[in-house]
Amino acid sequence: MDGMSEFQPAAPQPDAATVERFRSIVLPHLDAAYGFARYLTRDPVHAQDVAQEAMLRALRYFHAFRGEEARPWLLRIVRNTWSDFRSRKGANDQPLDVVEDRAAEGPDPEQSALDGDRRRHVVAALAALPPEAREILVLREIEDFSYKHIASVLDLPVGTVMSRLARAREKLAVELRGRLGRSGHGLSDM
Repeated sequence: MDGMSEFQPAAPQPDAATVERFRSIVLPHLDAAYGFARYLTRDPVHAQDVAQEAMLRALRYFHAFRGEEARPWLLRIVRNTWSDFRSRKGANDQPLDVVEDRAAEGPDPEQSALDGDRRRHVVAALAALPPEAREILVLREIEDFSYKHIASVLDLPVGTVMSRLARAREKLAVELRGRLGRSGHGLSDM
């Protein structure tokens, strides 16, 4: 039994119909949960742990889901699980040791290598940002969430989401400029 379960109030055990409803409504968003956890944790093993615990929490408390959109609801659980995980494990926010190294598929190997290089720089720049900037950029630019959904996941007013997103984009641009130079690697002058 993990340390978190000891302190959580007992939730009703889901019946077969609830489990089936959970599978059809929430389970399709498992990849998004893992992807968000991956960006938050910056570690694939921790991301698996966080995503798994978040899915268990989502099932445990699925009775509280009121039919709003499942993806933002689940990603908020992922974020809260990561926050609890960091507190419990004393996890710190260290830079990535290893950045994913996948070149884009394509007929032109040179273009694929350039695309892969750009992707590595963007992933590394994103990983170097503070957690608040990273999470809001991932939700908007990678998960393609609306401001309203981001506000729901992060429990913030929409206006705060907009201003934090603008600041996070500026920080990412500065980080990329530092990594790529002002007009290097095929990127326009930022």
